[in-house]
Amino acid sequence: MNTRTGRRLVTQAVVGASALSLVLLAGCSAPGADSSASGQDPDREISTELTSEDVELDFYIETGFPIAQELADEFTKQHPNITFNIRSDQFAVLTENASRVMAGDDAPDLIRLPQLVDPARDGLLLNLDPYFDAYGWDAFPESQLQQMRISDDARGAGSLYGMGIGYSVTGVYWNKAIGAQLGITEAPTTIDELEADMATAAAAGQQPIMQFNDIGGIAFPFQALYNQLANPTDIADWTFQQPGATIDNPEATEAMATIQEWAGAGYFPADANSLDYTTMMGRFSGGEGLFIFNGDWESANLAESMGEDVGFFLMPGTEAGAAPVAMGAPNSYTIPAKAEHPDEAAYFLNWLHTDETARSIIVNSSGANPGGPSDLEIPEAANPLTQETLAAGATVGSDGTLVDFVANATAGIYAGSIRPELQSLIDDRTTPEDAVAAIQAAYEDEVGS
Repeated sequence: MNTRTGRRLVTQAVVGASALSLVLLAGCSAPGADSSASGQDPDREISTELTSEDVELDFYIETGFPIAQELADEFTKQHPNITFNIRSDQFAVLTENASRVMAGDDAPDLIRLPQLVDPARDGLLLNLDPYFDAYGWDAFPESQLQQMRISDDARGAGSLYGMGIGYSVTGVYWNKAIGAQLGITEAPTTIDELEADMATAAAAGQQPIMQFNDIGGIAFPFQALYNQLANPTDIADWTFQQPGATIDNPEATEAMATIQEWAGAGYFPADANSLDYTTMMGRFSGGEGLFIFNGDWESANLAESMGEDVGFFLMPGTEAGAAPVAMGAPNSYTIPAKAEHPDEAAYFLNWLHTDETARSIIVNSSGANPGGPSDLEIPEAANPLTQETLAAGATVGSDGTLVDFVANATAGIYAGSIRPELQSLIDDRTTPEDAVAAIQAAYEDEVGS
């Protein structure tokens, strides 16, 4: 590894957590307790027996992730009377449209929905507590479900409104072939080392970071930095809408300043603000870029396209050996309150957590932990890169802290504020101080604080 230079004198505040857990102020209340975010009846009659009639489930997902189709195909293979009608939109479009779609007369049976709070409190989501009891989801680690619990006054507590199709962790992929050309043979162990590698790449005419930002993808490196500088409890408080929480703080400002410095040094692509996710992935897998900030869901694709030339590491801290802090979340799917086939949708959600083939699809298509009952083994990964991402998730679970994406704090914060502020930041149209202040102002407008 090339010689490193020090730059920061920042103390990292890290709170340990159990496997795949979040730092929460509010504890989880029991399912069915008086904490439901909507007025739905948690004692309504349900069925866990799959119908023998022909049923088509409407599925609304985000573009670019084939795992939903793969799982749907396998489910139909096992249960031929159940078929799927799947439509997709870009993430930002989906999140902007979700509430309107669920409120309509033709609501889907399942929807990919990262931001649950407002839809749950508005009565747009089905309370899953009856299914929790009927299917015995108390056998799942409770930490898997915390992010999808909503009450009238907290997130991370109360009734269950979603389930994950994979439980993901994010980090940094790196092109080992480019690294070898530059004399970089090991993953960086501190932020300073990471920046030194970027500087080495830039000096050699290589693109240091391949990152999209047409819809705010630089939120990945921003939060990766923010996670290392701030107390994870404070990040979780803000994401979970705890009273008085703020992102307008010195740590977030420093993370924004670093992002702006990286942009000024040419570490991001010159066309980052017009670069979309698919093009970014094509460029990186085609040999452009030393690093890319992304999640375990790309491990299978990158392993297939890059072979042994790609590796994965967790975002390093300010000091070597610091306990890891990574953002991650369930790839959360919910059943709208107006779904035509809620029992069949819930059966599908239970099946993908417990069926051996479904769990293997999740691991090898997404690189994520499949979740489910604690006594079920994780299926074997088909490639070394997925083994790396699964091991990274296990490391965060045992030795570090997993925090939710700040982009999930409210329904509108990502598309309405984080995206435009990051676009303005890397073009020097705003300052780090103004960017975090604007994001906080938008957050307060939404949560009413």
